[in-house]
Amino acid sequence: MRFHVLTLFPEMMQMIFSSSVTGKAMGKGIVSLETINIRDFADNKYKHIDDYIYGGGSGMLMQARPVYESYLAALESCKDSSEKRKQPRVLYTTPQGRTFDQRMAEELSKEDDIIILCGHYEGIDERAIELIKPEEVSIGDFVLTGGELPAAVIMDSVTRLLPGALGKDDSAVYESFYDNLLEYPQYTRPEEYMGLKVPEVLLSGHHKNIEKWRLEEAEKRTKEKRPDLYEIYEQEKLKNLKNQKKR
Repeated sequence: MRFHVLTLFPEMMQMIFSSSVTGKAMGKGIVSLETINIRDFADNKYKHIDDYIYGGGSGMLMQARPVYESYLAALESCKDSSEKRKQPRVLYTTPQGRTFDQRMAEELSKEDDIIILCGHYEGIDERAIELIKPEEVSIGDFVLTGGELPAAVIMDSVTRLLPGALGKDDSAVYESFYDNLLEYPQYTRPEEYMGLKVPEVLLSGHHKNIEKWRLEEAEKRTKEKRPDLYEIYEQEKLKNLKNQKKR
């Protein structure tokens, strides 16, 4: 998996990505990160890539030319001698986009190259968006200073789904939002703390009973905290039951 990030702050992206799980995955060669500085494509000696907004308005807007040319540079770096390599998936982090979720992370984890365009200031000249035609992606209904943090969130979420990134190939499977269920409660030593005990079933060594308890707790937690997710889970479960009856 190769990430190509178009940004005004390449050092910030490198710093975030080179730590923790993503840093280890990069060290193992599971993922790579290329940061392309949009300022490198400025056509002035001051490296300004923003200007005032036509029609008035507060703030500055990123110009179309440096954004588009940085995208072309990313496309060039995606080229590979292998004819089987997929076309890169191109994302633009913006509050106007599709809300990023675990299902989308799973989709993206199957890609070879992902290009992420990070906006800044008051956004990007619409002509660059029309030329690039990226998928617009949002991490929530709020406004940030730039697209770098959303890009880091997306890359972190996708990387941990890649085989070998977490050390155990199945370790990412049983976490929050898998199958639209929140994660079940988890415990470690000591067995009792401040009068609170670890559930006996987890100490029993009976794996079937433990898995049953975990599923029940995940369902209970999801129903209480995220009824919207639980409704989707119930619909999927019903659909699977119907499909099994047809076979």
